[in-house]
Amino acid sequence: RIIDGGKFQYQKMKEEAKNRKKAREKQSELKQMKIGLKISDNDLNIKIRKIKSFLDDGDHCKIMITFRGRELAHKELGSTLLDRILAELAEVAIVEGKPQFAGRNLSVGVRKK
Repeated sequence: RIIDGGKFQYQKMKEEAKNRKKAREKQSELKQMKIGLKISDNDLNIKIRKIKSFLDDGDHCKIMITFRGRELAHKELGSTLLDRILAELAEVAIVEGKPQFAGRNLSVGVRKK
């Protein structure tokens, strides 16, 4: 079969470019957001906005409430803070599993709906 060499080379080049573009497309990453127990309302709103932007980009996010010093004696404050965060994220996120204590951190994963 006789083919046009220039046309064949052009199609091959286009196919390779398409494959390179697919390989470059963003894969879903796991982002972490660390939040202290004594965070102020405005700072918390900024962190929540950043978590929403992570989710809009297609990434998963792990929210970590960190306890320092004697804060560890008041774990219920951390769980109420986490409940407040998850309530604000309820319209855009799905919670992956239950909140877990690991050392000095209370963490839970969220992903986009």
